[in-house]
Amino acid sequence: MSLFLYKFVPHRPDFPATMTDTEAAVMGAHVAYWQALADKDITVAFGPVADPGGSWGVAIVEAATEDEVHAIRAADPVVTSDLGPVCIYPMPNAITRRS
Repeated sequence: MSLFLYKFVPHRPDFPATMTDTEAAVMGAHVAYWQALADKDITVAFGPVADPGGSWGVAIVEAATEDEVHAIRAADPVVTSDLGPVCIYPMPNAITRRS
């Protein structure tokens, strides 16, 4: 298994403060989607990043192939609703805690 960084950047830097009710519903579905992946031990960590330059979210995903992570992205509600781009970056030399 390999680790991948998944980065979601909303179209607006002030997105959390200005999201519409429809966008808030999509974000609720997005959080539920990632919680389900965490419950299956696919997601190592996920959540918003408190960047003073603008809001964005990150997840660390464990998968056998990059194609699996692209499939996760394709089904993510923020992607299917076009709330912003999602980039995936392999982490080939990631150091993780020992179990």
